[in-house]
Amino acid sequence: MPEGHTIHRLAEDHLARFAGTNPHPTSPQGRFADSAALLTGRLMETAEAHGKHLFLGFEGNTWIHIHLGLFGKYALGDAPAPPATDTVRLRLRNSTSYADLRGPTTCALVTDAEKRAIHDRLGPDPLRADADPDRAGRRIRASRTTIAALLMDQKVVAGVGNVYRAEVLFRHGIDPYTPGKSLTAAQWQALWDDLAVLMREGVRNNRIDTVRPEHTPEAMGRPPRVDDHGGEVYVYRRAGMPCHLCGSEIRTADLAARNLFWCPACQKP
Repeated sequence: MPEGHTIHRLAEDHLARFAGTNPHPTSPQGRFADSAALLTGRLMETAEAHGKHLFLGFEGNTWIHIHLGLFGKYALGDAPAPPATDTVRLRLRNSTSYADLRGPTTCALVTDAEKRAIHDRLGPDPLRADADPDRAGRRIRASRTTIAALLMDQKVVAGVGNVYRAEVLFRHGIDPYTPGKSLTAAQWQALWDDLAVLMREGVRNNRIDTVRPEHTPEAMGRPPRVDDHGGEVYVYRRAGMPCHLCGSEIRTADLAARNLFWCPACQKP
């Protein structure tokens, strides 16, 4: 499932390509056809993201709410658009660009009130200017649940996925099984601040890189990572490999139906 930086990047791309225009909406698959017809001729005013949720705003206080889920994919490009296949749930097209959405968990028209209800059930997003890290911190430090599970709970912190969860805990030397209530306020603030920086870099570069400058392949004289999931990391998808810092074997385990990765030496209980 895409992490929050990907959705914020999609929001920025939609703003750049469609805001201030009247994109023509269609649904070659048919499942969004009635809603697409309601949007025909309307100005697209804005786009924004909250966690893993994308919102495309049209005049008349109407929003397309999109959640990619595990299988959703986006293709954006310059006009002319290629012939649409019957797997496209939503196509937006104007004179300069097109955007094709396939396989999302959610693609629905919502009102302002319905959109607000979605925001209200989500935790603060490190990439949003209106985020309140103390709100998440209070929930975390009142919980006996592991910090690894809490970071993946979108009602606690929105937008953090498996990669950022593993990497930020490593960067701060925190054992993933540490109960939330054992974290100090200072530890949580440091995690939050680091997530905000890492995820902004993810939006900018459209990939996840989490290693510090002194730990890059060039700085350490090691081979670069080769993985379809993106850039340089410390522990994510490195189970059984040596830690870049201490040489210990990176471990993996199942936690809440997701693979957890950590270094037992650098992240001691």
